[in-house]
Amino acid sequence: MAERMFRKMIEKSGRRDISVSSASLLDMKGASADPKAVDLLVEKGFDGRGHKSRLLTEELTAETDMILVMEQQHREMIVEKYPDAAEKIFLLKPFTTGCTWPDSDHTNDIGDPHKRSSYHYRLCFAEIYMSIEGLLKCI
Repeated sequence: MAERMFRKMIEKSGRRDISVSSASLLDMKGASADPKAVDLLVEKGFDGRGHKSRLLTEELTAETDMILVMEQQHREMIVEKYPDAAEKIFLLKPFTTGCTWPDSDHTNDIGDPHKRSSYHYRLCFAEIYMSIEGLLKCI
């Protein structure tokens, strides 16, 4: 959801200097997006269709300026695998309040709604949306 939301919000802001892509920590072999997430994105006016997963690689971490993650655990997993990327990995949620850089507090996590209720998908959507709004003010 975050990639699709971020892309449209960048477009609406008129920024042409930011590109966004997503990658997974698990090799999901090009799997499509979660149907509940797709439906919610479409309902909220975002393009949710056509997503195919791809694995995060060392090359991707090297060529990016910033890596945004939903959970502290994700950050730790990336740092363990690609230590050179550590300084450019950030939790997304702290940006909700503006340019507040994340710490190790797990209350800064945006929980994965997969296989949970519609409430959890909507909560995740709202947290991502507000975080991206804040992030766009910082970059």
